[in-house]
Amino acid sequence: MAPGADYPDGRVSLIGEGAPPPRTTADLFRERPGWDGVDDDVYGNRGGDEQPPHPVRAVLEWLAVIIGALLAALLIKTFLFQAFYIPSSSMEPSLNIGDRVLVNKLSYEFGDVERGDVIVFHKPESLPESDIDEFIKRIIGLPGDVLEALDGVVFVNGAPLDETYLPDATFTSGLPEIIVPPDHVYVLGDNRGNSTDSRVFGAIPTDTIVGQAFVRVWPLDAIGGL
Repeated sequence: MAPGADYPDGRVSLIGEGAPPPRTTADLFRERPGWDGVDDDVYGNRGGDEQPPHPVRAVLEWLAVIIGALLAALLIKTFLFQAFYIPSSSMEPSLNIGDRVLVNKLSYEFGDVERGDVIVFHKPESLPESDIDEFIKRIIGLPGDVLEALDGVVFVNGAPLDETYLPDATFTSGLPEIIVPPDHVYVLGDNRGNSTDSRVFGAIPTDTIVGQAFVRVWPLDAIGGL
């Protein structure tokens, strides 16, 4: 069939000299109502009736985002995780003054306390008033344990406690033989010569534990698990 000739069914061949070029999808797109002569983005529409958001609406949307973020942070701090500042040297060298740790408040809701855990707990009532409301120490004794320090070494139920987190030659004193009461734990600071701990205020009730300190988050060059 010659270029430009009609088909038997009435169609017309547009191939050949003088025939208009095939119409593309872009041509059809430009012919749609509202096109302003500027190509749109793939899903954009700069030629329609879209209006900028009302200033009041924009402010309300931002307020909703900020309030939602604050509520989420409050819920996380109250029920899940909380950061604590280390104010003293009682846990050196494991934790230093100014360090910040993250505490998991759900650790003991779904599991048991373990010997060696670093925990944050409310200040014992037997201590005088101070600006510090929470203490951070390491669990040494569990309910029912028999504890004693002999020649500077902590013994638990007659066996020396392997305290690999302490510097060599650490000497523990002031711990006569005691039995940890039910629902209590016995805690010591890693800085055994400079720590107010269970040797002063006794074993602490487990219901005063805030949670387990599981990671140091500050300073940045010392981030890591505990």
